[in-house]
Order: sequence, then structure tokens, then C-alpha cells
Amino acid sequence: MAVPKRKTSRMKRGFRRSHDKLAAPTYVEDKDSGELRRPHHIDLKAGRYRGRQVLAVKEEA
Repeated sequence: MAVPKRKTSRMKRGFRRSHDKLAAPTYVEDKDSGELRRPHHIDLKAGRYRGRQVLAVKEEA
């Protein structure tokens, strides 16, 4: 069975874990509506993606 020869130092452990942090989700401002949306996602309120209408917008009653 493989066993480490030496104890991993706090610095080396920290270097390894430095990429494990959680990143906050990115939002961009929509050019047409001005609302915030995720990049590369459809604007669900307007139903548009990259300037084209891709979803039919439901009218709220």
C-alpha cells in the first residue's frame, strides 16, 4: 500500500486547495432589455438570444 513518506505542509496543502473555491455566477446586462442575465443563455422575459427571437413570449394576464 502506498504511504506518503513525509507529512504535507500547510503551504503545499493550501496551494493544492487554492482552486477549490466557489466562484460567484457571472451576469451580463442585456443590450435590448437592460436586465441582468447569464452569458450564453436565453433572456426568458423577452425570449431572445443573440438578437433573435427564439421563444414565443407569453402574455401575462
